[in-house]
Amino acid sequence: MNHPTYGQDPHRSADVPPGPAEPPRTRPPCDPVTAALGNASLLAIGYLLLGHRWSAAFAVAGTALLLALTASTAETWCEILLLLWWAAGIAHGWFLARRRAEHGVRRGQRAGALAVTLAVLLTVVLLRVDAYGIEDRVDEARESGDCGTAVAAQGEVWFGHRLAGAPVVEPGDAVVEACHRLERAASTLADARRNGNTEGLERGFRILTDVLSRPGNEQTVGTVLDTFLDGLPTEDSCDTADITGWLRDREPTRDVLDRSADTAARTEPAASVGCGDDLMAEDAWQQARTRYQHLLDEYPDHARADEARGGVEKATLAIELDEVRRLVENTSDAESGYCDTPAKYSGAPPYRKGSSRALFLGDTEYTGRLPGRWRTGDPAKAALVVCASTAENGAAVETCHYENEKSAYLPHRVTFHKVRIPLKVYELRTGKRVGPRQVQISGGSCPRVLLYEYYGPYDLGPGDQLVSTTTSDVRDAFRPVVKR
Repeated sequence: MNHPTYGQDPHRSADVPPGPAEPPRTRPPCDPVTAALGNASLLAIGYLLLGHRWSAAFAVAGTALLLALTASTAETWCEILLLLWWAAGIAHGWFLARRRAEHGVRRGQRAGALAVTLAVLLTVVLLRVDAYGIEDRVDEARESGDCGTAVAAQGEVWFGHRLAGAPVVEPGDAVVEACHRLERAASTLADARRNGNTEGLERGFRILTDVLSRPGNEQTVGTVLDTFLDGLPTEDSCDTADITGWLRDREPTRDVLDRSADTAARTEPAASVGCGDDLMAEDAWQQARTRYQHLLDEYPDHARADEARGGVEKATLAIELDEVRRLVENTSDAESGYCDTPAKYSGAPPYRKGSSRALFLGDTEYTGRLPGRWRTGDPAKAALVVCASTAENGAAVETCHYENEKSAYLPHRVTFHKVRIPLKVYELRTGKRVGPRQVQISGGSCPRVLLYEYYGPYDLGPGDQLVSTTTSDVRDAFRPVVKR
């Protein structure tokens, strides 16, 4: 029995007719609703059901590209474009299915497509609703000035939220960035407050100003500022004075940062006084006076202004006394140091009627013999500064003749003079010159025997001599200097 064969057998003759052709492949049946529902899932299920694999691949690639673009840019137009792409996929699936000759309804197929699409859409809706909830909490935390809570809430955002609602969660990213910048500002300001570094203050306030320039950050900036201001005053009064001085001099910006001026006005006066006191204890009198005077210049009617005035007086006296001491230490004779450049010490005892203690400088050959109650070595206790020059011949008292050992006919003629001491007398309280410009000390003259050094054959004799003085003579001569 002969069986029909298909295809070409090389052993058969060419005149044998070929068998029947292979029937064409048919695409799987899919109705328009099922195709549309499948494509509505954005997973190209409709194209797969229709057997259009290349269309499915293109649709999935386009969806992925648009989702990535939306997640990265967080722009609304990207979401609109994605929505149009979604609608186009649905319409295209419907159109392709309608062109099919056979599109019988398969309920299981339609139910599966519907289930997948509903799952995708429900996931998107839930993620977007959750995204709105997260951003509401971020906004509430920011409006209350709580950066920590805002950052924690935004930390709940994950990739799914960005795919389903990137424009919704994107503002929260800006809040987190602002909070991180405010954290750096808070750290910078804290260091500046701890060290009294005004450069750090400037950097910190620059960050606050920049963050404040973007809407919605008033409360978070205010929280950072209040935390910084609540740390004033610091333990170091001078650091506090430097910080509050910078805050006071800061140009007003008519925003929340201007609250710092109120803190400066409340804190600076006490800080200035405290800093002045600390500097006085360290013998930094010039800086102390500057601090006290600053308070009087900026807050003349403040309750602590009297303390500042007293501080200025004390510092001024200390400065004057320090200068007097320096000049005294540099005095070697009546033409140097204080004697050459007198200075006042306003805290010196007044130069008044009665006895006044004096600081004797220069040649002390005679002033060293004065009573102790007239002298003092402490400039702070002296009413006068007396600069004594080297003694010289004063008024002639008596002329006597002494035997000349070389010639009895040519006796030595010796004139005795009072001890004349040129003086510069200064009232220490004013630094002005007062009193006599010299004193002459009386004493004994013409002793029976006059001793002098002989210098050879050409020696002409002892020459003029000073009288011999006693302690009482010196005291009598200087009494008009220390008594008025």
